[in-house]
Amino acid sequence: MKYTYIPKGVCSRQINLEINDGIIESCEFIGGCAGNTQGICALVKGMDAEEAVKRLKGIDCRGRGTSCPDQLSYAIEEALELE
Repeated sequence: MKYTYIPKGVCSRQINLEINDGIIESCEFIGGCAGNTQGICALVKGMDAEEAVKRLKGIDCRGRGTSCPDQLSYAIEEALELE
């Protein structure tokens, strides 16, 4: 299942995900710090989606109360609810 999420409070403008049977098949950030967001996506590809949420949720960027990894955890959670 493909899912698009609009993050809040971060530099990236959109997160595109594909999750099948609880496994993250693909991940793409639009905007944000290119190297970091590409790295995050490479790390979560093939990972169990629930495990990714546990690892990413709560990561903070410069005192914003959120971050691109944290927003990815919300995107994954929403996608799992729809799966």
